[in-house]
Amino acid sequence: MKTPYLLAFALLVLVSCKKEEAILKESYLDLPAEPANYVEGINNNIPELGRVLFYDKSLSINNSVSCGSCHKQVFGFADNVAFSRGFDNQLTLRNSMPIQNIGSGFFGITPFIKVEDFSFPGFSQSLFWDGRESNLDQMVLKPIINHVEMGITDLNELAEKLKTMPYYEPLFKKAYDSEEITPQKISTAISWFVRSISTNQTKLDKSRQGLAQLSALELNGQSLFFTKYDCNSCHQVTIPNGYLSLGGGFANIGLDEVYSDNGLAKTTGLSTDVGKFKIPSLRNVSLTAPYMHDGRFATLEEVMEHYSEGMATHQNLDARLRNADGQARIMNISESEKKAIIAFLHTLTDFQAATDPKFANPFKSR
Repeated sequence: MKTPYLLAFALLVLVSCKKEEAILKESYLDLPAEPANYVEGINNNIPELGRVLFYDKSLSINNSVSCGSCHKQVFGFADNVAFSRGFDNQLTLRNSMPIQNIGSGFFGITPFIKVEDFSFPGFSQSLFWDGRESNLDQMVLKPIINHVEMGITDLNELAEKLKTMPYYEPLFKKAYDSEEITPQKISTAISWFVRSISTNQTKLDKSRQGLAQLSALELNGQSLFFTKYDCNSCHQVTIPNGYLSLGGGFANIGLDEVYSDNGLAKTTGLSTDVGKFKIPSLRNVSLTAPYMHDGRFATLEEVMEHYSEGMATHQNLDARLRNADGQARIMNISESEKKAIIAFLHTLTDFQAATDPKFANPFKSR
């Protein structure tokens, strides 16, 4: 007696699944039948949904830009211009920071890293150039509601807007076992996608695993980076059990004698923080030009020139960049040393992450 009911139920499920597949296909989304393995231990339909949201221009007020418009995969999830353009073509106030290896995602960067290694001095989980946010779920919403970037004024209205798009209810159903769309679910999905973006296939990582060998020039640059010029004291490229490069807090690196952008001080209100900005990760640094919070340096060569003899003596200049008399250091880095250090920085490039389909734009026509 139960067999007809079971068959009817199975047929209903089959029809429902086919309908969902048809909706997703009609929406021009290029998604696999099963989600990629983004993060171990969670329902990977959540970051897959986050990937769609990340690249969907519908999250802007006039459907013109997405998160991915300013954080481009091919450029290490940064932008290749000094300032990005928002929904009404206005320029952003700062350069788009790379978003790889942020949030809790850094724990998946390399198998040599352990959670307890994240107690080293200077480590900061503060987000944005000025450290105004520490919660990744909240951080991913800030560009959406920014009046220059994406222009949304009411996240509940955004949720209602997404409900009108046929592809979202099936995606939310897969991710949360419910078709309900809420601001919290939107932020959680995007943040899990961002958490999953990690770079663990660099030449430097592979050299530690015995899968690659650094050249003489790269090894020389590595030595200069860690010893003579002590770049690692800020950038934290290495920790006890592996290579990481999270950056090391905030620093004033002598970009200006007078700052038009006060950086961290805008968040803390402290005069001692004027000119301090978050020290970024150097992973994929070869892809993330231009550099600094205002994108003033177009190349790594220009960055090296700044540290060699271009630093200004600001009252908040980091102590690591001062001489004994308090003035900015003139490092006089030779041309051969600059070349070697830059060669080493290129060993931090993960070309796989920059081309991995699971991090790519899933919209076929955008």
